[in-house]
Amino acid sequence: MDTLITALQFILALSILITLHEFGHYWAARAFGIRIEKFFLFFDAWNFKWFSFKKGDTEYGIGWLPLGGYVKIAGMVDESLDTEQMKSDPQPWEFRSKSAWQRLIVMIGGVTVNLILGIIIMISLTYSQGEKYVPQPVVNQQGGIYAGPVARSVGFKTGDQILSINGVAVDNLDAQFGDPTFLTADHKEIGVRRMKWVVYGDTAKTETLVPYDTTLVMPSNFDELLGAKSDMPFFAPRMLFKIGKVMGGSHAEKAGLETGDIINAINGEKVLSFFEFKELLTKYAGETVSLEALDSNNKVSTLKAEIGEDATLGFQPAFYGFEYKEKVVKYGLGKSVNLGVSRSFGLIGANAKALGNVATGKTDPTKSLAGPVGIAQMFGSTWNWVNFWTLTAMLSLVLALMNILPIPALDGGHVMFLLYEIIARRPVSDKVLYIGQIIGMVFLLTLIAFTFWVDIARALGI
Repeated sequence: MDTLITALQFILALSILITLHEFGHYWAARAFGIRIEKFFLFFDAWNFKWFSFKKGDTEYGIGWLPLGGYVKIAGMVDESLDTEQMKSDPQPWEFRSKSAWQRLIVMIGGVTVNLILGIIIMISLTYSQGEKYVPQPVVNQQGGIYAGPVARSVGFKTGDQILSINGVAVDNLDAQFGDPTFLTADHKEIGVRRMKWVVYGDTAKTETLVPYDTTLVMPSNFDELLGAKSDMPFFAPRMLFKIGKVMGGSHAEKAGLETGDIINAINGEKVLSFFEFKELLTKYAGETVSLEALDSNNKVSTLKAEIGEDATLGFQPAFYGFEYKEKVVKYGLGKSVNLGVSRSFGLIGANAKALGNVATGKTDPTKSLAGPVGIAQMFGSTWNWVNFWTLTAMLSLVLALMNILPIPALDGGHVMFLLYEIIARRPVSDKVLYIGQIIGMVFLLTLIAFTFWVDIARALGI
């Protein structure tokens, strides 16, 4: 039953994304009087399909192969590789008879719809669900903040308790720290409480930790420092974590880590919170280390583990310690739109960076890519509509990014050829388009096969 719920969520999300993507092409083509010969959800490979019907000039249907969908546009060399119609003279209702700018709009129609869909869902979720945060007094009581490398460079320390920002008591640190009023202020100061050792007694001396308050004044180049690239946050609560899902074939699995385990130390260095743990992984990237782990039966074990060159072990963290202590802040429509758009483009940027790391060899693709099975598992075995729409929005934005890449057989490949035509003032030959489609399809099929292999290898622990 769990597998069925996971599969149904994945298929529903895929159906929504593919149908709306293809409708983007369909609507744009129809607007310019271009005929659509086929509109299919999923591929009807080798002409096998669940069902279809014809209305007007278009055959609508559902194919059997759930790896995408397509619209077959009259007078266009596409993934069908149908070149017969290209041998006759262009007809007024065909794609090839339209101007380059009209064809360009048709080709970006799908990506545009996916981008808009992702943003709308993000805005809707922000407006309906609000934003959860842990009140700063709670963070202060439970170990204070983690101070990232940039924060430490201006005087903060991990364990600091943030009290005030420009004299105003802090409740929602992220919101108040990111408030334009503070960021644009000429003078920026943050009140902090710290602990220090104090020695008491003349003869029998004792050391005691006592709190003291201080104020940190941000430097004049603070804006530049905030914009500095860093994989670690500026501030974050010191979140405790356990091992969540262990990825098949990962270093974590090979080391013997299991769901529910707690990592206490790496090479004897204490693991006190999640981001401190991440820094230790970065420190020992590419090395074999000794892990002290506490299992769910409170048994302590010492394990040997290899840390990947990308500073990962291969598991999803399960955070704890702040349960039922969060607050929810609700936003009006204007603020929700602002946050929804910002988060959408932030997600696109993060995925573009990750894709670039894979392309340049900085990240192992077997650790960072996921096939259909891996993506489906993200939905989980319980039907949660907030989780469903969050993942659907993320997939829609990623689909927009992937489809606009300048690879033949993708929308971005067609856009690339059309931009060449606009700039050079002459179209790319049908032969080049045909060969480009074949090369692009071979690349995409290879990528699909690779992601399937990644899913299978993880499942088998290879």
